[in-house]
Amino acid sequence: MKSIASPTKQQNIILVDSNNSCIGYADKLSCHQNEGSLHRAFSVLIFNTDSELLLQQRSAEKMLWPNYWSNSCCSHPHPNETTDNAASRRLREELKLNTVLHEIYSFQYHAQYKDVGCEREFCSVFVGVSNDKPQPNPREVSAYQYINAEKIDQAIKSEVNTYTPWFILEWNTLRKNHWNEIQQFITGSS
Repeated sequence: MKSIASPTKQQNIILVDSNNSCIGYADKLSCHQNEGSLHRAFSVLIFNTDSELLLQQRSAEKMLWPNYWSNSCCSHPHPNETTDNAASRRLREELKLNTVLHEIYSFQYHAQYKDVGCEREFCSVFVGVSNDKPQPNPREVSAYQYINAEKIDQAIKSEVNTYTPWFILEWNTLRKNHWNEIQQFITGSS
């Protein structure tokens, strides 16, 4: 079985209720099997000052949604780690990027990947701006690209099986409810 985590040792992640309150801890693999266990997660979307989003293609080593295109980076906080600190840590680990992150909103979702496993997450969505060139960790990221919003809008409609389900949910919410806020972050950083 392919590893769901990049490190070889199994990690514990934070189990939560529907209010994102910690109710315990469990190993990462078990949280993603069968129907999954609701756990805390985050998603980071990095834009450049041309308003293009940095998308990553998930590594072929990923157990869930390998080789799918997705948000700039995502993962889970460790026990006793704040979600914002975890998001910054993971951005450095996956892409070697450092930037100020802004938490935009959070949501809960469940998505099944074939008969392999699922995601059942309470996910906090962060946005940041950087023109620095990413240096992807190949165990996490197969490829990356910058793409403008209109092309993403078209692609997630016509190529839905190319993108992770959480990215599609996040993108649609960001475009509908938070796009002006994101544009202010981008123009404020140039």
